[in-house]
Amino acid sequence: MITPEPRELQELVRELHRQATPWQPAGLGSRLSWGPPVAPGSSTVSCRQLSGIVEHNPGDFTVTVQAGTPLVELQAELAHHRQWLALDWPWGSGPKGEASGSLGGLVARGLAGGLRQRYLGVRDQLIGIELIRADGVRARAGGKVVKNVAGYDLMRLFTGSWGSLGLITSVTLRTLPVPPQRRGLWLSGSLESLGQLASWLLGSSLSPERVDWWHGGDDPSTGLLISLASINARTLDEQIACIAAKATPFGITAQPLEPAELDARVTRGRGPGPEASDWLLRLAVRPHQASALLAEPALADLPVCLGAGSGLGTTWASTAELPPYRVEALRRSCQQWGGYLTVLRQPPGSQLPAWLDAPSRPMIEAIKRQFDPAQQLARGRLPGVQPLPH
Repeated sequence: MITPEPRELQELVRELHRQATPWQPAGLGSRLSWGPPVAPGSSTVSCRQLSGIVEHNPGDFTVTVQAGTPLVELQAELAHHRQWLALDWPWGSGPKGEASGSLGGLVARGLAGGLRQRYLGVRDQLIGIELIRADGVRARAGGKVVKNVAGYDLMRLFTGSWGSLGLITSVTLRTLPVPPQRRGLWLSGSLESLGQLASWLLGSSLSPERVDWWHGGDDPSTGLLISLASINARTLDEQIACIAAKATPFGITAQPLEPAELDARVTRGRGPGPEASDWLLRLAVRPHQASALLAEPALADLPVCLGAGSGLGTTWASTAELPPYRVEALRRSCQQWGGYLTVLRQPPGSQLPAWLDAPSRPMIEAIKRQFDPAQQLARGRLPGVQPLPH
């Protein structure tokens, strides 16, 4: 891994371009093993030295930060001003956000957790970006306020691009006040009754932070984890009472959770350390088909955390628990229910494609040619284009 000083970064990219050397951008390198492998012989250019807050405007609720800044450090600094980035810690982070990776890596992966139910994902909180193109030319888009611009929406394009379009050097994001009060609910019952309650809750006037399906793992029961936040404790008590009253006719048990209990359950959804599981799968279905997916035999006994409002979630397992044929069956199930499956991690020797061709593959490849005509960046790792087996 090449870790240049900030002043050397642009010239390094230009030199790689002149030599037509394949390479991949990286933040801290904590999740480089996720997704399909890049072509053999590719260099890795890390933004580890690009670290620190460039500008924080608490009054405007915006922060500009260099791409190599660890997310845990940024959240700690924002907390001094009672603000936060309304984002989940990435899968594999520790209880307090250890091993959470960098801001640039978070944007490049584009993965959002249950908090997107209320706050949306990272791409919706990104209002400015600076980057270095494959030819070494610097570019920027957006700014310090939310506004519409003509041409490519670089924030949306680079979110989830997996390093295939350019090297992110800094990002500007909107922050939010830290909610003074937070409580939770654990709802347990049958899949059918929980699905009906989830549909009611998502269509109600309530605005929970998260409504996450939980299934399998150490806890054999299936349930819904709900997080509620407000400036007023009485408001939370009223919302909890409303949801519990609605759950009773469905035969659903409602267990109120204090903040520490809620945090403990949310931490379970981040799984073990980033390298601790052989399999890590990203699941996606239409939200109203979430309960049908959870009933699939391919998910039996596996831990699953799935957003009820988004239909996006994760499952993970060891090689002994999950043979490849079950992953293939699970992928077919996701497609059957209107979604897809992404293999983020798989055991050595397994060669399942990380993702399949998206319907928009021709457009994806056309955009790739515009940003990287020499096809140097992250060869073999273009989201939406099924990678060739190495």
